[in-house]
Amino acid sequence: MITQSQSARHLATSTDNSSFLTAPKAVKSLLTAAVLVMLAHPSAAQPPFPRKPIRFILPNAPGGSNDVVARIIGEKLTASWSQTVVVDSRPGGNNVIAAEALLRSTPDGHTILMITAAHAINPLLLPNQPYDAIKDFTPVAALVGTQYILVLNAAVPANNLREFIALAKARPGQLNAAGSNTGGIQHLALELFNMLAGVKLQHVPYKGGGPGMIDLVAGQVQLAFNNAITVTPHVRSGKIKAVGVSGESRLPVLPQVPTFAEGGLPAFNARNWFGVVAPARTPRDIVQKIADEIAKTQAMPDVKEKLAGQGVEPFVSGPEAFAVFIKSEIAKYAKIIKAAGIKI
Repeated sequence: MITQSQSARHLATSTDNSSFLTAPKAVKSLLTAAVLVMLAHPSAAQPPFPRKPIRFILPNAPGGSNDVVARIIGEKLTASWSQTVVVDSRPGGNNVIAAEALLRSTPDGHTILMITAAHAINPLLLPNQPYDAIKDFTPVAALVGTQYILVLNAAVPANNLREFIALAKARPGQLNAAGSNTGGIQHLALELFNMLAGVKLQHVPYKGGGPGMIDLVAGQVQLAFNNAITVTPHVRSGKIKAVGVSGESRLPVLPQVPTFAEGGLPAFNARNWFGVVAPARTPRDIVQKIADEIAKTQAMPDVKEKLAGQGVEPFVSGPEAFAVFIKSEIAKYAKIIKAAGIKI
């Protein structure tokens, strides 16, 4: 008996051969029908997805906020797909190292990359980066959004946002802020604050939010803009103090910290976000399958609870909407970078 796949292979290699031309009409009809079925349903010829472990590349060192989120989401995807989601941290190069690792992979959905707001910022500051942030990636889904919190060393003589702004105006250029890197989201949050509050805080770049937080606790720098995952343990221990959180409402994990609007600076709104991209040319049906599974995971009550406990919230967005969002973020940060004159 001739199977459908055998018939298709025979037709693909023998179309111009006399054996096909002289074959019985019934056999030729069977071969033609098999090919038409495969053309109409190309997914039928593809192996199921996923068929092997998923490699989830992260652009930052282990232990950071995106590592925490990746493991919460990855655990659920592993259970759903019965394939292990392996978290692979590739820090360095303003996220370029991780992005290049993704682009060297096969575009079959088995390698994905977590991106942050840095993905929208880098093209504006690193025009010679070895890839196109839009054309070389396929947006899959947004994961979470995280508001930024202004935290101060415990010795800084200010206990709320108004007092801190007054202090910064009295000491222009004398207060140092820890940031993850020059041109990163923490740096841009600082520059936005400078513009809106009319102050001059100095940016001190670090290799990540963790090292900067160590120096903030030790008093080597006076302040930082960072997310709840990083700052909450130190705020609760009293080693640092939080005086403002961006967004429209207070965070459940730090309910005592007022919003910037409550503190008299309603226009300040800085947040980071995490999302997933795949290499360009990844099949559309696989991209959608990953996005659907992520959305299902984000809706799980225990996942929501875990994320809320870290001070982040699900940011649900499918491929098309996420692509539009990324472009809007590039436009937003272009204005801030131009106004602050930031260059690398």
